Amino acid sequence: MNSPQHLSIDTMADSGPGVIYILTNPSFPDYVKIGYAKDLDARLRQLNRTECTPFAFRAYATYEVPVALSDKRLHSLIDKLNPDLRSIDDCNGHTRVREFYAMPPEDAYSILEAIAGMHGFEGRLKLIKPSEGEAEEQKMAEEVEKERRSRFSFDACGIPRGAALEFWYSTTRPSDIRCTVLDDRHVEYDGERMTLSGLAGMLLGRSAVRGPSHFKYEGEWLNDIRARTKDRIAENSRYSEDAIHHLPGNTGSRPSS
Repeated sequence: MNSPQHLSIDTMADSGPGVIYILTNPSFPDYVKIGYAKDLDARLRQLNRTECTPFAFRAYATYEVPVALSDKRLHSLIDKLNPDLRSIDDCNGHTRVREFYAMPPEDAYSILEAIAGMHGFEGRLKLIKPSEGEAEEQKMAEEVEKERRSRFSFDACGIPRGAALEFWYSTTRPSDIRCTVLDDRHVEYDGERMTLSGLAGMLLGRSAVRGPSHFKYEGEWLNDIRARTKDRIAENSRYSEDAIHHLPGNTGSRPSS
């Protein structure tokens, strides 16, 4: 990464105060959005009007500047620090350069810290604590991502094809909606082949849903069945290790877990 010591915000100024912002969104866990706004609340309302993202943008940090900056000039500064961080893609033959940067918010904050430190304006830098709702959204997004990487397997859980599943709106609100297991990863509902999360999202009217949390099989939550299955697999694995360790002639030490 290039040294920021010769980069100055003042040399890129127009007129009027505002903030450089770092925004995060649980929908894009590997990216931050960095830009400039005279009115950050208005900018957030503008971004969060769209229904294309499951979760809302939130302000992670701000740096107050006494002069206005164009986004182009701000991004030019960051690109000088590391040109490989910017989100760039090709769409229909056109290159799109975006305000998103592939870095954790802590690293983005460090960049603003360096800029503030150069000018002696550390007091203008503000790290914003997430609200209770924002923290809950972040937690939900992490659980959805964890579930996405570990898809529910009907085969592993011993749930056969053709089995009927009950949909629940919440842990205390049942429904008369049923779907049928089609294969290891999919169910059938109203003639459509869907994932559990896709179906639950459609029924709940939300785009980010932990599907197995809303279904029961023979009166038991799918997540409980999965947890019990994982415990059984782990126990069988430990039993197999013990059996191998005690085979005649095996004097080697047991591998640590």
